[in-house]
Amino acid sequence: MKKAKIIASVIAALLVLIIVLQNTAVVETKVLFTTISMPRATLLFITLVVGFLLGLVAAGRWSSRKKK
Repeated sequence: MKKAKIIASVIAALLVLIIVLQNTAVVETKVLFTTISMPRATLLFITLVVGFLLGLVAAGRWSSRKKK
């Protein structure tokens, strides 16, 4: 089971890397009242990290509620 998790994590990381590297065009992103120009790869990576962190926080809160 542990090997399956490692293999799945490696495959997911490779897919993310491939997708990010294929999207190198510069895009403009509006954030609140400002416009930011950045490569689409950076935007995808930031979105991935924020989503992962929010998932960890949500899982932690759900886990702590379940213990009570």
